[in-house]
Amino acid sequence: MTGSAPTGPDPGAGVVVIGGGAVGSFIATLIARSGRAVVLAGRPGSGRSGSDELAVRTPDGAAWRTRVDRADGTAGLGRPAGVVLAVKMPDLDAAIEACAAWPTTPVVTLQNGIGAEEAVAAARPGAPLLAGSLTAPLGFEADGTLAWRARRGIAFGSVRGDTAAVLAALRDPLDAAGLAVAQVDDWRAMKWSKLLTNLVANAVPALLDSDAASVYADRRLFAVERAAVLETLRVMRALGYAPMRLPGADVRWLAAAFRAPTLFGQPVLRRVVGRARGGKAPSLLLHLRAGGGPSEAPWLNGAVARAGEAAGVPTPVNAALAAMMAAADASPAAWDTTRGRPTALLSTIGGPSTTWRSP
Repeated sequence: MTGSAPTGPDPGAGVVVIGGGAVGSFIATLIARSGRAVVLAGRPGSGRSGSDELAVRTPDGAAWRTRVDRADGTAGLGRPAGVVLAVKMPDLDAAIEACAAWPTTPVVTLQNGIGAEEAVAAARPGAPLLAGSLTAPLGFEADGTLAWRARRGIAFGSVRGDTAAVLAALRDPLDAAGLAVAQVDDWRAMKWSKLLTNLVANAVPALLDSDAASVYADRRLFAVERAAVLETLRVMRALGYAPMRLPGADVRWLAAAFRAPTLFGQPVLRRVVGRARGGKAPSLLLHLRAGGGPSEAPWLNGAVARAGEAAGVPTPVNAALAAMMAAADASPAAWDTTRGRPTALLSTIGGPSTTWRSP
């Protein structure tokens, strides 16, 4: 995926959103609704180009139909005012390559997990960089409608360079559409706080092929979830990052609920975790049900394990979950060893221990 040669700066140029999935389609639709120029660039060879009407169902039940310009890759596109990378982590390298022809154009990262900003910064040393964390749950329905399941919002933090213009180009249309927008000073704390929300009820339900409510109703499985979050909080503390309030997701409260004794924390979290996802199945479970392959797990539980090792913080549960997800991603037979088999999952992790339970 490689963009066209630069056409020179154009103050009136719009935004190119790379990634035609739920997040990219959502961001492009909100920009287009504001009347600003935007191009939604999909994977080369997808055959989707030209004007297209996208349908969005809002949290209050309203139906939006908005025309968006699509491009089959970035070849032939003029230099935009900003680029939004709205692909999943396994596709990030290709998305970075897709905007290589615009080496100084500001870039916005919207990936879950840890590592996107570092990868973009290394590949594009001369470009301003803005990190984003989207908390609104999204998903396509059977008829192709994009369901925006809860208002929530998006947070941005400047990583490098002058990002004021690209922030304004996004903030105004997103805010006008009803998506709460916040600007934070510490982008790393923002990304780690968002990571906490992505870890909750994700790998464990995926490995079991189960729903979050069932996992949180089982005291043994809740212990695994709690251990993974507590390990992450210890790593964050070692790195000097504190959970923060994101738009529509106060991660400080989430951390407090997991730190509370199980007797108090489990009933509360059991009620809220399913609701927090807006009825959407965990992303890692959807990935496995779609056939597997590279997933975001290395940048979720795997990122916690790597950071913990570097900081000298033990992370046995996150490391085990990352390893099991890697095996399940690679082989349906490996997934079958834990599907519907919580005892097998617990046995692989090693069973509850004092290390798991300590806050």
